[in-house]
Formats: sequence, structure tokens, C-alpha cells
Amino acid sequence: MVDVLPLVEARLRMALGEPDARAAVTFLGTDRIEVLRFPGDGIVRYVTLGMSAQPMSDPTAMVADPVKGPRAELVLTVRAGRADTDKVLRPLAVLGASPQVEGLIVAPGASLDVGEPLWPGAPFTSVLVAEPGGLVEDLELDEPLDPVRFLPLLPMTPNEAAWKRVHGAQALQERWLEHGTDLRDPARASVPLG
Repeated sequence: MVDVLPLVEARLRMALGEPDARAAVTFLGTDRIEVLRFPGDGIVRYVTLGMSAQPMSDPTAMVADPVKGPRAELVLTVRAGRADTDKVLRPLAVLGASPQVEGLIVAPGASLDVGEPLWPGAPFTSVLVAEPGGLVEDLELDEPLDPVRFLPLLPMTPNEAAWKRVHGAQALQERWLEHGTDLRDPARASVPLG
């Protein structure tokens, strides 16, 4: 069985440079999830490492397939210095562990809610999972393993999350685009939803 995580970390370093911090969280009955912090030009990226160690499996399946199934890591990008965003490490690790803990398959268009602010004072308690392929290319693995996808997370206010449940992810993303919403602003207000 191939150890996927060193390959994932190498891909992250190739795309984002060297991480300047890392933290690890282990939840009872799950593999360890690390969160790496990559500083950039006025931005900070937080990326899970560990979610892709096992494929995500259909929660209705009787037995989880140890080989086949989607694999992913989560990527959150925020503007540096506007909030205490380093406190997002634990909530991000919780989201990274959710496929193991809750049997979720995390895919683009999904909403993930941590039930508390993503960091102290954050107006966001949930994220929208966006399409991969922009910042970090998919990591192809040998057959029959599925590739590892790097899924961007877009923080949502509670109002945006409720609106998305009714109108869908595409409609919310179009609304953000129409209003020129800075999705990297850790203190941004909710987009007008009227």
C-alpha cells in the first residue's frame, strides 16, 4: 500500500513553497490530521495534510473500500494580518477528519459547518467547497487509486450558508462575483442576498 501523504506534502511544497508552521490534531478513532501554514504575498494559506491518507467512502456502503474512492485535502486562503486566522487550525482539522468521523464524501458544492466561528471574531462558521485545479494541481496516483484533489474552501456567513441551501452553490458564487466580494477577507460582511 502506497503512503500517499509524503507525495501530497511534496506536491504542496512544489506549488506553495515551504510551510512556516504546522500543527497536528488527532481525534479519537481517526488518523492524525495536520494543518500546514504557507505564507504568501499578503496572504496565508492553510492546508490539511492527512485527509487523503484514506479514500472517502460512501456512508451507505457496508464496508469501506480501502483503495478506491475520492481523496482530497482542504485549502483555505485568507489575507494576512486582518484577523487571528491561525486559530483556524483546529476547525480546519475537524473538517479534514469529517470523512472518517462522519462518513462524508467532501466534494465541490458541499457546505461544511463547524458550528462555531472559524477563528476568534470570525463572521463565518461554515465553508463552501469550491472546484479544485487552480492553485494546486491534482496529484495522480498509481492505479487503482483515485487522484488527490486539493479543494479550496470559501468561508460563508450564516446568512450565505442558509441562502446557499435554498438557491445552490452556483447561485451563491455568482452572487459573490456580481458584488466583487473579496472571499479572502477574513472580516468581510455577508454579500447582499435580497
